[in-house]
Amino acid sequence: MPTSPTSPPPPPPSPPSPLLGGKTVVVSGVGTGLGHQVAAAVVRDGGNAVLGARTEARLAESAAGIDPGGARTAYRATDITDERQCEALAALARDRFGGIDAAVHVAAWDSHAGGLENADFETWRGVVDVNLLGTLRMTRACLPALKERGGSVVFIGTQSAVAAPSEVRQAAYAASKGALTSAMYSLARELGPHRVRVNTVLPGWMWGPPVEAYVRFAARSEGVPEAAVRGRLTARMALPDLATDGDVADAVVFLASDRARSITGQSLLVNAGEVMR
Repeated sequence: MPTSPTSPPPPPPSPPSPLLGGKTVVVSGVGTGLGHQVAAAVVRDGGNAVLGARTEARLAESAAGIDPGGARTAYRATDITDERQCEALAALARDRFGGIDAAVHVAAWDSHAGGLENADFETWRGVVDVNLLGTLRMTRACLPALKERGGSVVFIGTQSAVAAPSEVRQAAYAASKGALTSAMYSLARELGPHRVRVNTVLPGWMWGPPVEAYVRFAARSEGVPEAAVRGRLTARMALPDLATDGDVADAVVFLASDRARSITGQSLLVNAGEVMR
């Protein structure tokens, strides 16, 4: 009985393309926590990261840790309350890498605690100038380049804007970030015709330097182990642990990528299921 010729084996599957292969992402607010993790995730996933923050030494340290050879990172000291400095960071991205595909805004003033009754509104004004107006300044500086390619803007908001925590009062921070989320809706409509998407990531309790410091402080103040303070937080989560800075960075990179090409005007909670909407 004749036999059919043996079919050649199928070729091996092609490796998946990097999520951000060749894309250039401007990241403001690169320090020791979330900003560093976002920039690291950009490079890990095949992109170029252009880092901005007020402290040049911290930027240099972050860039060296992410990209020791310096081929896929650039940085410039940037205060986002200064429009010219925002424009200079955007120009660095264009000059070094040829354009901008995404802008991620981590820079924030989040260290002011308190509520309304004893509020210092001059301090509130400074918080709004950084968190709302500074973010919009940096976005506007990137817009000409973003429009050329169609791109993505990712704001970092906060769960505090939709569900105030009981452990700390962050009225100024929450109000400024809530205003930024509201601005997102208008910007998504305004920039959509240019194929520029605008989304917000809302972290909750996020395991990284700020929350680690809170846990240490609370444990010392209460005379209890740090694990007890952390356990009190995780008890509210649907998943049995806190999201990390790296988890939030992964969500940011997804929204910056073409995998999210039909997503705009959306707020994504990254909080291990503490608050659900």
